[in-house]
Amino acid sequence: VQLQASGGGLVQDGGSLRLSCVASGLIFGSYIWTWIRQAPGKEREFVAAIAGNPLTGNGAITDYPDSMKGRASISRDYSKNTVYLQLSSLKPEDTAVYYCAAAARTAILYTRPSSTAYRYWGQGTKVTVSS
Repeated sequence: VQLQASGGGLVQDGGSLRLSCVASGLIFGSYIWTWIRQAPGKEREFVAAIAGNPLTGNGAITDYPDSMKGRASISRDYSKNTVYLQLSSLKPEDTAVYYCAAAARTAILYTRPSSTAYRYWGQGTKVTVSS
């Protein structure tokens, strides 16, 4: 299994970036796909998640913490086994290494993955927001 994250870089306060994560070696649709970040000296922080909706069979469920609502947008492309994270209105406090991670789905109804649910991690891509 390999998760390859890319798209990080240096951006100014208020700028935007799109991160990508290409997955291989697993069944892409079987997981909840998430982005997690870790700033220097801080704990890992949930940024976004996307999961299929088994009740409707189509569409996707997305999940964001309050701090990222309106500034982050997660999406996925089944044909490319790729998850994206569009970040906008970036702030210096968004500076961190961003990781994509695949979490096991533990229930039919979506719940935000717990720390023990994560099965695979990408190598991370660094986002630096300058003031």
